Amino acid sequence: MTYKMPLRLLIINCFLVLFLQGCGSGSSSDNSIPPVSNDPTYTVGTYQPAANFKNQCQVVRTVTDIDGNPYPDIQGSTLHENHWLRSWSNDTYLWYSELPDLNPGSYNDPIEYFQLLKTSEVTASGSPKDNFHFEIDTTEYEQLTVAGISVSYGIEWELTSPTVPRELYIRFIEPLSPAAAANLTRGVKVIAIDGIDVETDNTETGINTLNAGLYPSMVGESHTFTILDVGATVTRDVTLIAEEVTANPVPIVDTFSTNNGNVGYIFFNDHNFVSEDKLFDAFEQLSNSNINDLILDLRYNGGGYLYIASQLSYMVAGNAATNGKTFEQLRFNDKHPTVNPITNSNLDPTPFYNQSSQYSDARGSGVALPTLTLNRVFILTTDGTCSASEAIINGLSGIDIEVILIGDTTCGKPYGFYATDNCGTTYFTIQFDGVNDKNEGGYSDGFTPMNDPIGAGQLKAGCYVVDDLTESLGNSSEGLIAAALQYRETGTCPAITKSSVAKSSMIEEQNGLKLKQDNPIPQKIYLDPYKDKSEH
Repeated sequence: MTYKMPLRLLIINCFLVLFLQGCGSGSSSDNSIPPVSNDPTYTVGTYQPAANFKNQCQVVRTVTDIDGNPYPDIQGSTLHENHWLRSWSNDTYLWYSELPDLNPGSYNDPIEYFQLLKTSEVTASGSPKDNFHFEIDTTEYEQLTVAGISVSYGIEWELTSPTVPRELYIRFIEPLSPAAAANLTRGVKVIAIDGIDVETDNTETGINTLNAGLYPSMVGESHTFTILDVGATVTRDVTLIAEEVTANPVPIVDTFSTNNGNVGYIFFNDHNFVSEDKLFDAFEQLSNSNINDLILDLRYNGGGYLYIASQLSYMVAGNAATNGKTFEQLRFNDKHPTVNPITNSNLDPTPFYNQSSQYSDARGSGVALPTLTLNRVFILTTDGTCSASEAIINGLSGIDIEVILIGDTTCGKPYGFYATDNCGTTYFTIQFDGVNDKNEGGYSDGFTPMNDPIGAGQLKAGCYVVDDLTESLGNSSEGLIAAALQYRETGTCPAITKSSVAKSSMIEEQNGLKLKQDNPIPQKIYLDPYKDKSEH
């Protein structure tokens, strides 16, 4: 998305959302003449090729994409767009046999129709099997993934519940953003937005006001937040004005000096194009700092381009551990057992990439990546650790690098997709899963630190620790970092002081939710392993 496009946490109320299918009415006599139409027709169980409907749009775009190229739109209709969604999903959705076959003519909104084209099955823990079905405006998606730009205040939010009673906190602030300029900090509690109480208001008008304040849509848009600073007893009002904020995916790189040697620390927040050069610089810095352990902070990293995850994993483990090994093998549905249905290339394993890609602005392709050559890594996690971030855990585990988790159970997304634009909307439908060099995967309930009291995911060595919003990120006294240093020193975990809580709407609530991008995984194709833009 993950997603990194900022995580969008939409607050919803408890009202049941009904998707109403339109239906025809009236009758005609036996000798009436049916109208002549070029519109596609629907037959239950029959699917025409998706290419028959691709780029046939109700509204044709006349602008160009982020690279200055015209979009391929031609005049069509909403019915064409819906038929494309139906056929495309039936061909490429990982669980296509579990899809409902809904009449495209019964829906006037392609996005509403798309939201229904997913499985209703659940995982072993009872969570929805497909928690990652979403769409985003194509222009916004291009800005976020290519340039890391979003219209925002530079805040990532922590929402304890989508329904009342709610608590809303700031968990991360982008440097040089409107929020940073307003002297807001991690851990600030939001009491009200534009006069609407966050904790208790459950009216439709109130919820719309809260969401509008949390996620501004235009530069210059302003909203007033009533906040309680960390340690304060009196609230204050802050007016924030939205700007185009460029995110730094690797904002913190540091070294902690301990009695047992230096420990490197990287806060990594988004697997986007921008992150490649940032990670190269970070690992180069740490390789020159004589570190013998690494704390990799992925607590809010919701995913992204998986070639970045592969590069990062190589830089952790080094050449000897990764040479000839598979980082991830993609698996599509049973219609496509050997050939990628999107690229039409053979399903070759994704390796541990050891060189910079063509997307590196600073170096270009083919430059050897720096390495730390470690046999273990401490990874900080929450339920916001998702997709490509989880692939790092799985990929390194597959080559016997010890992965020690500190934090909470990850989101559980061993799946991926190709971001696909049609008529101005970029759609994400689950199209593949992935396994590591040992053929391990399937972590749909996430990865869980060993002593998590209620975690349902695959167990990993480490400690359950509640995310500590009272300390700044990168501070050795911050809860997760301190626990990692303690475990490294003594092999013990801090006492559990708070039970795990149910995952918030960051991942599970899908009605209108726009997830952080869980993005592409370029795999090896011909001579250029980075051309394929599948997304994880």
